[in-house]
Amino acid sequence: MKRVSVDIGGTFTDCFVVWDERYIEGKALTTHHNLALGFNEALANACRQLEVGVGTVLSQVDSVRYATTLGTNALIQRKGPRIGMLVTGGFKSTIALSRARGYGEGLDQARQMDIPNARRPEPIVPIPMIREVRERVDYQGKVFLKLDEEDVRLRIRELVDAGAEALVVLFTNSVVNPVHELRVREIFLEEYPGHLLGAMPMLLSHQVAGRKGEYARGMSTIMDAFLHSVMYHGLGTLELNLRSQGYDKPMLVNHNSGGMAQLNSTDALQTVHSGPVSGIAASEHLALQTSLGNIVATDMGGTSFDIGIVVEGGVKYYDFNPVIERWLVSIPMVHLVTLGAGGGSIAKYDRMYQTVQIGPESAGSDPGPACYDRGGLKPTVTDADLLLGYLDPKNYAAGTIALNPRRAKQAIEEQLCDDLGMELIEVCKLIKRTVDANMANGIATELRTRGYEPKDFTILAYGGNGPLHACGIAQALGVDRVLAPPFSSVFSAVGAGNMNQMHIHEISTWTTLFDANVKRFYDDYPGFNGTVEELERRGREDLLRQGMRPEDIRYRLELDMRYGNQRVQTAVVTDLNRLHSQADVLRLIDQFHTRYGERFGEGSQSPEAGVRINTIRVCSFVVSPTVQFSGIKIDPARSWTTPEPDGTRQCHFNGHAKAVETRVYGEAALAEGTRIEGPAVVTTRATTYLVEPGWRYYAAAQGAVWFTKNSFQ
Repeated sequence: MKRVSVDIGGTFTDCFVVWDERYIEGKALTTHHNLALGFNEALANACRQLEVGVGTVLSQVDSVRYATTLGTNALIQRKGPRIGMLVTGGFKSTIALSRARGYGEGLDQARQMDIPNARRPEPIVPIPMIREVRERVDYQGKVFLKLDEEDVRLRIRELVDAGAEALVVLFTNSVVNPVHELRVREIFLEEYPGHLLGAMPMLLSHQVAGRKGEYARGMSTIMDAFLHSVMYHGLGTLELNLRSQGYDKPMLVNHNSGGMAQLNSTDALQTVHSGPVSGIAASEHLALQTSLGNIVATDMGGTSFDIGIVVEGGVKYYDFNPVIERWLVSIPMVHLVTLGAGGGSIAKYDRMYQTVQIGPESAGSDPGPACYDRGGLKPTVTDADLLLGYLDPKNYAAGTIALNPRRAKQAIEEQLCDDLGMELIEVCKLIKRTVDANMANGIATELRTRGYEPKDFTILAYGGNGPLHACGIAQALGVDRVLAPPFSSVFSAVGAGNMNQMHIHEISTWTTLFDANVKRFYDDYPGFNGTVEELERRGREDLLRQGMRPEDIRYRLELDMRYGNQRVQTAVVTDLNRLHSQADVLRLIDQFHTRYGERFGEGSQSPEAGVRINTIRVCSFVVSPTVQFSGIKIDPARSWTTPEPDGTRQCHFNGHAKAVETRVYGEAALAEGTRIEGPAVVTTRATTYLVEPGWRYYAAAQGAVWFTKNSFQ
């Protein structure tokens, strides 16, 4: 297997090259003005270790796979086209009202509760850019009011004259019968052929999201249109860059659903958060291949700290109505929680609580933390880590970034020390203690709200800063063991290469498996099976278009089910791809009964209220080879060796009033079988492992490292 996978983050671009049996990692600063430059540098760094030319690698690999935060950054910066929107007559305010709770979505709990100061986000599509069209389809898909085509032509003309650069069509109940949305696109192309408006896109809501719910479906389509041009040009530039260097195969893009597809089969919205989701995918493979059981995937990069959960058996949590930035959308996405707690997160004085606040703002890669000496003036977590002695100024990021302690000292002293009334090192300790506590609290909250305890999970600490803060997070969380997985600094890039080519198609339905009013079970088996077959057909066509073989395509059926008229829906994955008898219906109800009990507690089920399916979802995928993990678990009976340190330096730790003489190790400390007593610092080409006092460091296979307070003996 020969493969290149890339994770383009807010601060660093990570590259992972699989070259037969060799696994090589490379990093470079992200170049936001031209993503290809950062990718080229990261790939060149990896190729130097491989001792193979970049052109040779790109001409021989079977695929290049990208995960990127380009869409996330575009939303934050509001970089996108002016969008016009066509809606069913009488529904002009659907998006503006945002289900009456738009003021709180995407905010932390404290700001959600501050109702007097509640403000909805500035709309991506303002009301003056929305036009109503005379048409109506009822909830069963019957045409209630025929589309007024002359009215459509007039409204499109008005939006084009108003400066619309992309058009969105959101008609009520179009997921049941899309005839009017499809006709609008035909009219648009009749009025404005491609030679008049060029590549101006028109997006139809039923093609972006297959579920009912006009607001979430509308926002999904709006965001897809908003990101379309920036993703097209950004990823298009990456593809042209590959072509110029000898790569002639389709470029693959990771999706936030946990799969990937070719660029020409990818919607812009599917790429948002694809980087962190790739890390969760790598965590899933690691857990399955090494029998680690329940795991919490934590990715501490330069900009953020991402948390995901994979329970034993490789089951991931999904959000089927996730909030992206400040808006609710209607696409299946692997569940993750993001905190503003990366190495580049800015530390500032909190006047209300008279302490330090970390993030959510980040210095990014340009200018970056103050110590990068690139013009950054604000203190960050990385600046504090440097002054505490954890980072080697001359050997950071394999020596490609020279850190300037004087700049870090100046930023913290000028902006924090006076306000806090504390000495420089004490402020740095406070920054470290605060960011570790924030991350530990995020993990604990995410687990306990789902009924789990942290002690029942293995915590994975990866990303460029994960191993540096692993002990501090574990200490604050109250656990005594953390794993920095293999290739931890580029672990999300590893996951980007491990994903399967996959497409998810779904449709809203009103299928009553058990009608409590008449005590009757569902018996329209051809209707249910026909819907599943149609969704499988769509997925199959997507994959065949990308060159997949029909015999390699697999399907997974997922159903959103609920009792009676409950608002809460539970996703059920079932192997019953077809229904043929009442026994199949009863088996499906039993699977829902079990899953509901696992989620809300045994005994909470309410079959007497009836059982309904609200959404039918088919995941179509092709399994591809993955990076193999092995030897991660530690054999208690094995013997350990402790190498001689390369030297020592003074480091400062919370709980210790004075600096502590700390042993320093290099890349050799990653050799399997190495044990190191804290305090110690292990500096490698890609990251820094900090072993705090009272902790031990155990190196396992493939460069995996366990941090533990207890011996494995």
